[in-house]
Amino acid sequence: MKTTSLFSFIIASIFVASCGKKEEQAQQPQGPMPFPVEKVTRQDAVVFQEYTANLEGRQNVEIRPKVNGFIQKIYVDEGQQVRKGQLLFKLETNTLNQDAAAAKAAVNAAQVEVDRLKPLVERNIISPVQLETAKAKLAQAKSAYGSVAASIGYGTIVSPVDGFVGSLPFKEGALVSMTSEQPLTTVSDTRVMRAYFSLNEKQMIDFAKTFKGESLAAKIKNIPPVSLLLADNSEYEVKGKIETINGQADPETGTTQFRAEFNNPEAILRSGGTGIVRIPIENKNAILVPQNAVIDMQGKQIVYVVGQDNKVKSRIITTSGTSGLNFIVSDGLNEGETIVVEGASKMKDDMPITPQPRGTQKPATAQASAKSDSAKATVK
Repeated sequence: MKTTSLFSFIIASIFVASCGKKEEQAQQPQGPMPFPVEKVTRQDAVVFQEYTANLEGRQNVEIRPKVNGFIQKIYVDEGQQVRKGQLLFKLETNTLNQDAAAAKAAVNAAQVEVDRLKPLVERNIISPVQLETAKAKLAQAKSAYGSVAASIGYGTIVSPVDGFVGSLPFKEGALVSMTSEQPLTTVSDTRVMRAYFSLNEKQMIDFAKTFKGESLAAKIKNIPPVSLLLADNSEYEVKGKIETINGQADPETGTTQFRAEFNNPEAILRSGGTGIVRIPIENKNAILVPQNAVIDMQGKQIVYVVGQDNKVKSRIITTSGTSGLNFIVSDGLNEGETIVVEGASKMKDDMPITPQPRGTQKPATAQASAKSDSAKATVK
């Protein structure tokens, strides 16, 4: 009985050891691992130069009082759309009304004096100089009355443009004056939005070399339509156009200001917001490599080039921007070379691989599943 048990135990041990050995052999890689590769070619590409921009309405008008007084009535609310000529504020003008009455009385008195002196001059009873003096006083009185009447008119404040009302820092009953630091509000015409951004001296030199023209106006005509990235990283659906370039650089910062304009038919853009203006620049016959093929190592960009013996060698490259999901390579690669486009982080110099043209390799999950099935079949 003991002999039979011992014999069974030996048989089972041999079976388990055999299965384990076969499973280990199945899990070991069989030759060089496959990696997707791609041949380096030249093609046309578009690079986007990006600049942070501040957004303002085409007209951003500060509404300020022309007379001192208390706010009697506010007819609009913050964010409300208004039309040119629409009533915004009414200032209390009781004091001005009293001044107007006094000025009107002075006009009447001066007119009476002129009327009294006219027949006396006609009869040569008095000198014409007296009449001219009276007429001058009448003109002065009318001017004073007109000034007061205009001031009363200034108490009624209307919008000078179509647009949207900004913040309302003053409430009804507040005393405002012509010297107040804050405006009553701001009305922004946002049907066309202006995006202001700046280029430093180096960027300005690159810009001048990229776009041809004997003057800034000529260069502006050669700039293609620009796009705008919004705060949520989405691209604004309406293309814009660069309209002006400041003729002089800021002496303090060394930057030159640009202005692009975007139509805003659905009021998506708001005055005071920010965005990123993207200027497209076309590169002819550029070398492009997928961003997945490039790894950053100690501040250097590296790709792995496949040799004729299917061994890989690391190569430091220099890039000059991106085009879609690709890097534009300015130095380090030649047309016709083959690079590893996926799994570069697993590479090391002189590592042999099995090159697979990009798009023909099986997905990694499928390969893992196939290996697992193979291992299970071996154990059985």
